[in-house]
Amino acid sequence: MAVNMKGKDIISIHDLSREEIDQILDTAQILKMKKKLGEIYHPLKDKTLGMIFQKSSTRTRVSFEVGMWQLGGYALFLSANDMQLKRGETIADTARNLSRYLDGIMIRTYSHQDVIDLAECSSVPVINGLTDLLHPCQVLSDLFTVKEKRQRLEGLKLAYIGDGNNMAHSLMFGGAKMGMHIVICSPSGFEPDSEITRLSRIDAAQTGANIEIVDDPVQAVQSTDIIYTDVWTSMGMEEEQEERLKTFSQYQVNSSLLEQAGEDVLVMHCLPAHRGEEITDEVIDGPRSIVFDQAENRLHTQKAILALII
Repeated sequence: MAVNMKGKDIISIHDLSREEIDQILDTAQILKMKKKLGEIYHPLKDKTLGMIFQKSSTRTRVSFEVGMWQLGGYALFLSANDMQLKRGETIADTARNLSRYLDGIMIRTYSHQDVIDLAECSSVPVINGLTDLLHPCQVLSDLFTVKEKRQRLEGLKLAYIGDGNNMAHSLMFGGAKMGMHIVICSPSGFEPDSEITRLSRIDAAQTGANIEIVDDPVQAVQSTDIIYTDVWTSMGMEEEQEERLKTFSQYQVNSSLLEQAGEDVLVMHCLPAHRGEEITDEVIDGPRSIVFDQAENRLHTQKAILALII
């Protein structure tokens, strides 16, 4: 039986049940097929999505805006510079106002608390398009991509190499919910948040998943199905770039590291990529890479989220 997700906020994968995640992934598959077949499907006719961007984006903006249009609705881009938030209007007042105009809100920002506060005061569903803590929409799309390539999620091993950032956190939550073995490999001092690790292990205990934190990339990729990486210096941390380039120099995903993994290993990156830093051209453009399939699937998964909650 389908789970009713109308009006549900998408703030963290930790808040979703496995049934809800399965429904998002199944809906994404259906909507992708409809698009490939040229079918017109407008469940969100006359619906509006407000998109608040305090952090710039390529994939998040385009996938939500195009996705909303393909579903028959309208997406409104709201730059932080154009909103009263920049002049001191509270998140609560912004939520109450936007709820009178819109059918849903997507926000991409720095502070995770801002998303929580927005959702608490909004009468329409709120989608976390990214915060410094979590990136749930990306990982829901990643789960869809892996399932599409491997026909399953349970029992697969994914090794994430890099900073213990918002991507690492959401991969831990996503893998834990779906019964995957997630290995986060970060240098000392750059491990994932301890509370996120604790919560993901609670989820993992319910599904038979395993969450492991290591600091050796070669150890991390042994017998892995997927190698995943992200930029070493996230947006807002530019002043740390020089130090991070030195610290992460041994954490590059390159051909040598791929040789340590299984023959059929897949390579993923949430993009944008800093080629020559966390990943080499020969890997991201090579036969093991599913990076651009992964990017395309942001559209289909975002559409699934929108169709289910609005």
